[in-house]
Amino acid sequence: MATLQVRKDDLSRSRIEENEAPELQDGQLLAQVDRFALTANNVTYGVVGEKLGYWRFFPAPDGWGVIPVWGFADVVASRHPEVGAGERLYGYFPMGTHLVITPAKVSAASLVDGAAHRAALPGVYNAYARTQAEAHYDPSLDDERMLLLPLYVTSFCLYDFLADRGWFGAGQLVILSASSKTAIGLALALAGDAAAPPAIALTSARNRETVVRLGLYAAVHRYDDLDSIDAAVPTVIVDMSGSGPLLSALHERLGDNMRYCANVGVTHYAETRMGPHFIAERSALFFAPGHIRQRAQDWGPGVFEKKAFAFWREAAQRSRDWLKFDRERGIPAMQAAWHRVLGGESAPDRGLVIGLP
Repeated sequence: MATLQVRKDDLSRSRIEENEAPELQDGQLLAQVDRFALTANNVTYGVVGEKLGYWRFFPAPDGWGVIPVWGFADVVASRHPEVGAGERLYGYFPMGTHLVITPAKVSAASLVDGAAHRAALPGVYNAYARTQAEAHYDPSLDDERMLLLPLYVTSFCLYDFLADRGWFGAGQLVILSASSKTAIGLALALAGDAAAPPAIALTSARNRETVVRLGLYAAVHRYDDLDSIDAAVPTVIVDMSGSGPLLSALHERLGDNMRYCANVGVTHYAETRMGPHFIAERSALFFAPGHIRQRAQDWGPGVFEKKAFAFWREAAQRSRDWLKFDRERGIPAMQAAWHRVLGGESAPDRGLVIGLP
């Protein structure tokens, strides 16, 4: 078993930890990771790992942490009576080769990891799909599912949250780090709603032309061109960047017309200290699992999941027009890929999938 570990206080320091596969206890299974997607979202897991509990899913020795990833794994050994070797699972795995799972709440379509250390963590991350029982399972969409489903579900959550609140009275939505996949998913959702305000993109000079070619935003501006944002229009900000200086400058420009700021991601993870003009009282961290829990109460079990999955399937098909995949394999490739994504080297129109031996 090999796992990539990073220092919690310095994500650029990594190591490969190798251990023998543990002897399974009654009721456990061993899943071997086949492949997973790697995006800036995984960097966010590390940046807010302590605050939101992401380090707790796959514990590591003091000071070290394991970045979670979304992917597919095959059951290679089982001592659970309802889940046999050979099954294929989709879900939340460590960035490594194996995971011991203690199945609970087993149904034909899914199971939950009932390990004690995961009991208090959000259920959406503890559930694993049993793909052989999925009527809608399409292996040709495996790469899109790993890469886009977690991100586009967050996109759908954001869309639903903002629409439910009447867009906070805004006449425009300004999306920071608009080249991120979660931002693109949100733009897709907004484009499908005639009642939604226009989406305005803020992105880097390097990514501007790629974002323009998507055709999803009413306007696309560079980060150094905030003066192009119409400050006279009531505005909601959806921030995927986490850049304190950028947010502070944008809040200052909009003033009272900054109606609400949803803080979602940290693609600019080294710049998270907020400046003096950041309007904290109209800003809040957006946590998708919390929104999913609320919708489960509002709509009943499973309704949100069906809506979000339907959105993802349609959006994933549309994303094939612009999204291309880069596929790499092996432990060294996994470690090198982590450092590239951490360094912001991934292009907005590329998706990275890592296969493991």
